[in-house]
Amino acid sequence: MSRTISGQEVARHNSRQSCWIIVHGKHESWSDFLDDHPGGSKIILKYAGKDATAEYDPIHPPDAITTHLPPEKHLGSVDPGTVLKVEVEVTDQEKARQQRLANRPPLSEILNLHDFEAIAREVMQEKAWAYYSSAAEDEITNRENHAAYHRIWWRPRILRDVTNVDFSTTILGHRTKMPLYITATALGKLGHPDGELNLTRAAAKHDVIQMIPTLASCSFDEIVDTAQPGQVQFLQLYVNKDREITKKLVQHAEKRGIKGLFITVDAPQLGRREKDMRQKFEAEDPAEVTGNKQQDKVDRSQGAARAISSFIDPGLDWKDIPWFQSITKMPLILKGVQCWEDALLAYDQGLAGVVLSNHGGRQLDFSRSGIEVLVEVVRELSARRGLSFPNERFQLFVDGGVRRANDVLKAVALGATAVGVGRPFLYAFSSYGQEGVDHALNILHDEFEMNMRLLGVRTLKEVVPEMVDASSLQSHIVAVPGDRLGMRFSDESMQHARLREVKAKI
Repeated sequence: MSRTISGQEVARHNSRQSCWIIVHGKHESWSDFLDDHPGGSKIILKYAGKDATAEYDPIHPPDAITTHLPPEKHLGSVDPGTVLKVEVEVTDQEKARQQRLANRPPLSEILNLHDFEAIAREVMQEKAWAYYSSAAEDEITNRENHAAYHRIWWRPRILRDVTNVDFSTTILGHRTKMPLYITATALGKLGHPDGELNLTRAAAKHDVIQMIPTLASCSFDEIVDTAQPGQVQFLQLYVNKDREITKKLVQHAEKRGIKGLFITVDAPQLGRREKDMRQKFEAEDPAEVTGNKQQDKVDRSQGAARAISSFIDPGLDWKDIPWFQSITKMPLILKGVQCWEDALLAYDQGLAGVVLSNHGGRQLDFSRSGIEVLVEVVRELSARRGLSFPNERFQLFVDGGVRRANDVLKAVALGATAVGVGRPFLYAFSSYGQEGVDHALNILHDEFEMNMRLLGVRTLKEVVPEMVDASSLQSHIVAVPGDRLGMRFSDESMQHARLREVKAKI
């Protein structure tokens, strides 16, 4: 039976042989887990005998400890008045960052979503920026996701009464003020203490739909409880190797009123996100790990991403789809479809739709953009199953690279029901909190209104394929202005291997 002990007693267990750590007023024994921790043992040993809550919260799902440590390692509660706190040293680098944070421009000077990214890069902690901005290998697909929209051109109509324009629509039968949703992104608290709750509150205010991530920093129930009455939310699902855990989560989500289940299917293994990986190497502990010849047993190859995702099942298969259909009545959507053949299989299996996505360029580099895949999916499903899009029975979504309402409208013209937007909202709340997300959604609202008037359309039903020229979409090298987003935010931020700092011995 667990008991309440003093912080002084926990503090005595501060070694590799006996390592106790406090998280949220509970203490656990980590001694047997040190060499298996995806983040290496140094970060655990740093907090041995101390309260690690502040370090733990931003990069772990709320249930990580209960999931990965056996019950006998959960030792009980700690008297909060006796806990030894870790003294946080404010480095010169952190002081400079805080000064940059204080010097942020007012929101009135943030004119587009690119501006949020520029500010976030300057004011976020390095670890957080590396996780949010990183992409696979050379980050070609990450840049292509955005650049692809530059190869689609408009054919606007004129002399139409556009006094009133309406860009509302429905997603899986649920109304939304704009043809976009806030897509799932992990570890919200890396950017802001309120994490995903910033998105929940802003989604309610602006009448758009939020997709809750499996790997949120906030708990699932906390996010649902924060929603307003009647607010629509979806759930993004990473499928656990233990199907009972997955079943419990899915059925709990349905009971809590979640309106759609988006099953991620493009991550049987994590891609090489090298900016994020370098953060892990810098946190390595050669004295404790390498000196004990454990370096080959500890996988530090994925940074923060690896630390939260080792449970994902690489064995997920088409034969699992009937099982999902048997455990829930929620509409099922596959997130991460990258060719028409798989979209056709999803339709034939009776699913509600697919998200044409390459995981924000974070998985397989040189995957095509979702908007390019959209064109072939619409073409082939029209030819083979007689479908027209947008289609209520089988909805197509796109995510990745969207920075303007103009981009969203191009996707709608080509057959998408709606578009997922992720990173821009992370950058918005990392820079300005919920007010940043509010401002980002206001910017998109104004862009929708302007673009629809300039296109000569009054509703989204009038945004039709004939209004776009996508003939250059498959030409991946074309004579258009350079993608400054990619040049500015990807190339320059790519790091290379560095020599370790050698300290002189006296």
